Amino acid sequence: MNILDGKKHIHMIGIGGSGMYPIAQMLHSKGFYITGSDNNETETLAAVRKTGITVYPIGQRAENIEGADLIIYTAAIMPDNPEFAAAKASGVPMLERAEILGIVSSWFDNAVCVSGTHGKTTVTSMITTILKNAGKDISAYIGGKLPIIGGSGCIGSSDTFVCEACEFKDHFLHLSPDIVIINNIDADHLDYFGTLDNIKASFVKFANMSGKVIANGDDDNTRSILDKISVPVETFGYSEGCTWRASNVDHPSGMHTEFDLYHNDVLFAHLAIEIPGIHNVLNAAAAAAAAFMSGADADEIRSGLEVFRGAGRRLEKYGEVNGITVCDDYGHHPTELSVTLRAAMELGFKRVWAVFQPFTFSRTALLLDEFAEALSIPDKCVITAIMGSREKNTYGIYDRDLAAKIDGAVCFEEQDHDLNFGLCADYIVKNASSGDLVLTMGCGDINKCARLILEKLEKVGSDNDERQSGESI
Repeated sequence: MNILDGKKHIHMIGIGGSGMYPIAQMLHSKGFYITGSDNNETETLAAVRKTGITVYPIGQRAENIEGADLIIYTAAIMPDNPEFAAAKASGVPMLERAEILGIVSSWFDNAVCVSGTHGKTTVTSMITTILKNAGKDISAYIGGKLPIIGGSGCIGSSDTFVCEACEFKDHFLHLSPDIVIINNIDADHLDYFGTLDNIKASFVKFANMSGKVIANGDDDNTRSILDKISVPVETFGYSEGCTWRASNVDHPSGMHTEFDLYHNDVLFAHLAIEIPGIHNVLNAAAAAAAAFMSGADADEIRSGLEVFRGAGRRLEKYGEVNGITVCDDYGHHPTELSVTLRAAMELGFKRVWAVFQPFTFSRTALLLDEFAEALSIPDKCVITAIMGSREKNTYGIYDRDLAAKIDGAVCFEEQDHDLNFGLCADYIVKNASSGDLVLTMGCGDINKCARLILEKLEKVGSDNDERQSGESI
């Protein structure tokens, strides 16, 4: 029996989370009455309200669950959260976000599930853009906002569902995949997995739940598990022998890259992408393979990639004031930071500033040296207070511990979230100059700091204009 049978009112604790928003969109479109709550005001929460979903005033209270006959919550909710505790005591059925996503994925005969430590959102967004641009009425679940679907989730009438599949706490094992993409495998979420070998074992288990796998043939960790996968595998990469092989890469500028994509050593298409970073060639190759298996032809794949301009919070430009460009990126693992920062350094700016918000105490402590190495790539680096999210700081780790390992890095002793952002923004406004790129980075709410930097830059520009106007009188 499906737990959704007979349910009318679904309440979502933490509805403003990036993983909850698309689920809320999809359930809402299916006719369920959705209510939700959150502790923080975010752009995503504002987007939820615009769909017509009832969002209770900020804060989580026991009375918010009244009337619900199913409660969905995120892994970030702490056990002592009053709303979560009330839900537990109520006896009303409860599902964690990954469990409801698993149910949603079972609705489709062609669930394309994009996994990997890095690049999931970009590849999922590329596939979605290709298929939607080709007129295919697909459904999608993405960890970032995508213009072509007007958000991060959509429900269509076809049997194809394009879904981001996260390995965190084995959440992807709840899914019902038909095609699995393994973009790469790296050491992350070590507080749960413990070792890289355990992470690899989970990816093997996930791959074997599917009917076909598309795997990165150039990634050492991914390649090391291929002999353990019992379903058909196609590989993508630059290497000879990859089923889908990128070749003749032309990277004339930071935003434009062209390459030939071969399928079984026969030229499939000459493709172009309009997003920064040479790493996106392999993302496009993976997306092309999945789109082809889902019914798109070479011309449709070429057209879809040409119109793709990235997902929200993936080197996303927020604005430019006084010659200073402010962008935001979701990268939160050292490998992601390194790839994005190298791409940013190729864009021709005078200086690149990284404003990084570490996310979770465990990741920061366990990968401290790797973070320091990645954040040494840009010209300047500012570290904000660590966003603990679901964790307590049992590691005794602080922003200053990371900053101390990066030559010239700056951080502030103030640990209050909003006050710390204010200090970081003030520092940027005082020290950045025309021709610089300021890139806020992290998977928490560091994009708030990007907005704050722009606001403060605009105020400085306005104040200067007023002074100059007064002097000319």
